[in-house]
Amino acid sequence: MMMTLFDDEYILKTYTKDIENKKDRETAERMIKAGKLTIEEIAGYVPTLSLDELKKLKSDIMQTT
Repeated sequence: MMMTLFDDEYILKTYTKDIENKKDRETAERMIKAGKLTIEEIAGYVPTLSLDELKKLKSDIMQTT
């Protein structure tokens, strides 16, 4: 019983974190596409994403456009 409760709680926290991360990635993507801020500035507004993640995201965006 206790193990199931822990697992459910862990799953919920993980799911919530994944959703927040997805929203942060979408926000960063819009900011990169707008082209008004540097990656370093975006990192200040979206601290859940590392500078390396933002650079990769920018690279991916540049390759698809």
